[in-house]
This record gives sequence, C-alpha cells and structure tokens, in this order.
Amino acid sequence: MNVCVIGTGYVGLVTGTVFADLGNEVICVDKVRKKIDMLKAGKMPIYEPGLREMVRRNVEDGRLTFSTSISKGIRKAKVIFIAVGTPPKANGESDLTAVEAVARDIALHLGDYKIIVNKSTVPVGTGYFVRNVIEKYRKNDVEFDVVSNPEFLKEGSAIADCLYPDRIVIGVPNHHVAMALLELYAPLERPMLITDVESAELIKYASNAFLATKISFINFIANICEKAGADVTLVAKGMGYDSRIGKDFLQAGLGYGGSCFPKDTLSLLCTAKKFREDASLLEAVIDLNEDRVPRFARQITSQLKPVAKKVVGVLGLAFKPNTDDLRDAKSLDLIKELKKKKALVKVYDPVAMNNARKILKNVEFCKNAYEVARGADALVVVTEWNEFKLLNLDKLRQSMRGSLFFDGRNIYSKEKMERAGFQYVCIGKG
Repeated sequence: MNVCVIGTGYVGLVTGTVFADLGNEVICVDKVRKKIDMLKAGKMPIYEPGLREMVRRNVEDGRLTFSTSISKGIRKAKVIFIAVGTPPKANGESDLTAVEAVARDIALHLGDYKIIVNKSTVPVGTGYFVRNVIEKYRKNDVEFDVVSNPEFLKEGSAIADCLYPDRIVIGVPNHHVAMALLELYAPLERPMLITDVESAELIKYASNAFLATKISFINFIANICEKAGADVTLVAKGMGYDSRIGKDFLQAGLGYGGSCFPKDTLSLLCTAKKFREDASLLEAVIDLNEDRVPRFARQITSQLKPVAKKVVGVLGLAFKPNTDDLRDAKSLDLIKELKKKKALVKVYDPVAMNNARKILKNVEFCKNAYEVARGADALVVVTEWNEFKLLNLDKLRQSMRGSLFFDGRNIYSKEKMERAGFQYVCIGKG
C-alpha cells in the first residue's frame, strides 16, 4: 500500500519506518528541511534505539523516502497519516495549529479519494474539525474519509511498541474505510478495535490520564510512607500482585513528565471543563505531580543547608531512559530549583547532553557519572538509566567531597548505599 506520513517526529518517523518495514511504499514528509536533509543523509533527528538501522535498511531497499513536498506525498499515497505536534496552549488546551495547516495542505492537493488518518494525539471532535477544514479548502470535489488511529508508543521502546502493540484502535466513519486500515495493519497480527471516530480520539487521552493517575496515586502513598515509616516499594509490590491493579506505573518517584502524560492530562481536563463535567479528580492528579520536584528539592536543600556554593551533581537529564527527550523533564525543574538557591550544578546524561546544552545555562557538563561526583557535596539521580544502576559505588563515594545521595527513582537499596558510605535519601521510605 502507498502511505504518506506527514511529520517526522517520534510518532511519524517510527510509524512510517515500521510501515515500510512491513512492505509498504512510504514517503515521510516534513516542512523542516534540516530534518529531511538529515534523514536523507542517514542521520536521525531523534534518539530511538534501533531506529537508525531500520531507516537505513528500508531506504536502501527503496520502500522509504523523505521529502519536504507535501503535494508529492499526497499524490502518491492512498492513506495519509497526520503525525504533527499538538502542544498545550497556555490554558492547557491542545494546540491544533499544525493539524489545521496539514489539513489545509491536503485539501489544496486532493486529486482523488484518500483516507486521512489522525495519528497525532488530538481532542475528541478533531475528526470533524479536520473534515471541515478539508471541505472548506479543497479545490476538487473528490471524496475522502477522516479516521482516528491513536498511537500508543513509548519513547525508548517505540519500534517494539509499533510492531507489537497491545491493541490497534481504529476510529472510522464507515465499514469501507475500516477494511482498508485493517488491511494495512493485518501483518502485525495484533488485537484490533474498530470504533467510531470520537471514541478512538478519547481512548488515547483516557489511557494516558489513567496511567498518570496511577503515578500520582503511588506518589501520594509515598508521601504517607515517609511519615509513617513504611516502604513504598513494598506497598506498591503488594498492590501490584492484585490482577485488578497490576504492577506497571506504580514506581514512586519524581512524577510523570515527557511529551505525552502532562499535555494529555491537561487536555482531557480542558475537555471535561468544556462539557461542564466535574474535573476535580484530574486536577488532584496534576497538582500532586506538580509538587513532586519542589518537594524533593526541599528535601535536598534541608539536608545541604546552606545550599549556596554547594556542588550538586545531577545524574540523568532525559525525562526517561533510552531517549534524548527533555520535554517536561524533571531534571530541568530540579536544576532550576537548585539554581535559585545558588547551588553549583554539575550534570551528566548518557544520551541527552547535546539537547541539554541548548537549554541549560551556567551548569557544568561532565563526561560521565564519576566526573559529576568529583568534588560534589551531593549527588541526585533523576533518570533511571541502567548505566547508573551499575556504577562502582565505592569509586563514586571516594570522588565526592560530601556523602549525601538523593535517589529520585529508588534504583538503589539503602543497605548497599550505606555500606558504600553514603547518606542515602530516597522516595517513600520512612
């Protein structure tokens, strides 16, 4: 099948590459020429394990191409995926400016029947919005259908998530278009759910908001554990054995971040208010999450008094392991809090250093964790990279001036850290 994917971010690039790997003819389009030039040169604009190799293979085999020409992409394709960003506005609503612009471009170049698929995360009702934009600006009176096909990719495991999804949700207006999408996804042999467009749009937001709720809930329990003398890891383990609850997303820490959970939860909150529904549950989830870093920063500063001129090493900058993404990364919030107190901050991340240099000012960038530790009064783990779990703790401690170690992701055992000579502070343990 001929497929066009508009947008070469995490979702668009991974989706287009996987479709090509399944044997389809795919053209990925982006208006940013620098990104397209990079891709044509075999360089990735994002870090995602395994992506470079898959892109190279499919380009060499002639199934995957890249272009800045949206007209070329639309002309060749039967199915057009919209995979552009929908960042939050100041009030939390999803900004559909990019989606609208793509819909207008599609309308201007629509020459025959097309299936237009919203892959971007968009609020309920966007299917109608896209249809109305295309009908308003199309030059030719040709038929088209608008479909919702939300993505459920996790950065760091996006290729596996695309090849082996838990479910494929397809929101369609009629049976004919459903069959075309079923044919496209059939090689994956995964569970497929056919719904109306509105339900598909809401499934993505409901899923992410529910996972955000689990994270905020376990962090709420962690707060109680710290005061009651309990251990949140044991509490979460006991909860996770219940098949109705499950163990995933019950890791206490600095809260959820990244490009999806914060904006999707805010967007669902705005949708609820739009329909005049009580949104106090989501408001509590968001409030709890927003207090995670300030609470942790208070723990650090209370132990380090006075903080001014103290050297604090931060291990991990990306919002999660196996990505270089710094969108809504907790590291940035924590460093901001430390800088307010006049701390001297050293940082290291295995992958995200280049992106961090564009954002962070007046911090010392280090080559590895041991360089971060050299002369530090305290160390803080913010991102749970495997590299940090395997550090030589004795060597790390000997490099430091102080002994404080703040574990924002609970990746170490207290006994092991104390044997290495650290004053160990973690999340949710009294």
